[in-house]
Amino acid sequence: MENEKIEIEKKTEIGEKTDFGKIGVGTKENVSLKPAFVKVVSYKIAMQHNRDDKEIGEKVSLTCKHPDKDELIEISAVSYRKGKEIKTSGMWFKLDADGLIPKQSALACFLVSLNAINLDQLIGMDIATELDEKNYLCVKAY
Repeated sequence: MENEKIEIEKKTEIGEKTDFGKIGVGTKENVSLKPAFVKVVSYKIAMQHNRDDKEIGEKVSLTCKHPDKDELIEISAVSYRKGKEIKTSGMWFKLDADGLIPKQSALACFLVSLNAINLDQLIGMDIATELDEKNYLCVKAY
């Protein structure tokens, strides 16, 4: 049993078999989208869950049209200035005691940077993006 080969095969649509044990590591880098101005088409607010499936909060995702991609993309993070630092954060949707987006939140900083008073005003806007530290696109709010 210790040196036994495990057969892992899959039939393709043409009927050929693929031996997954013989597939090597590729040499091409993943192509990530370059920072550009994107047009906001819509947005959604969805509950996020941790690895244990516990609810951790609602996050805003913007559905956008990127000039280098035919399909729509979703962006849910923002880079913004907090004091003298540039921070990157998810656009978490929370409400303050008055039922408004908290003034110092990442989402509020993003809206204020675009002179938008609410999420509905983002529809149709062209917004700047940049790459975060993990090379994912995020919206730029500074």
